[in-house]
Amino acid sequence: MTLSAVPAALVATSGADGLAPLRFPPELRITAEQFAWVCAENREAVLELAADGSLVVITPTGSETGARNTRLEMRLLLWADQHGGWKVFGSSSGFHLPDGSVLSPDASLAALDRWQALSAEQRRGFAPLCPDLVVELASPSDEGLRSIAALRRKMDIYQRNGARLG
Repeated sequence: MTLSAVPAALVATSGADGLAPLRFPPELRITAEQFAWVCAENREAVLELAADGSLVVITPTGSETGARNTRLEMRLLLWADQHGGWKVFGSSSGFHLPDGSVLSPDASLAALDRWQALSAEQRRGFAPLCPDLVVELASPSDEGLRSIAALRRKMDIYQRNGARLG
């Protein structure tokens, strides 16, 4: 994508430390292709794209939740290795869902045949598939975008897009 194809609201200059705060007008709507460009330019940011094209900024989890997430990913990987036929994804993997959103569950599994059916280019980007299993971890302190109600809404989105278990 060329810079001219990116909305002016997404172009920012860096400060003295080389980092610029991410600020987006609430009415801004972008495409999945533009979202990929924004993510490539802001690798330190944790973002998701809602189906309506709005950006969702995700804050990092607490350390305890991060440790629980690592243990979960490890267990899913061990299970997948023992049973075969599955591809495991961690919390930084984004998926371009059928509704146009790009979300990244805390952990997920996709049937290996579905993964292998994608082209190499599709696998390098936000894979255009909804995982078969999605996991979102919650903590008692979760608020705002990570509240229990928000995670339930996100689970509904995954199920509407084809997740078989969450």
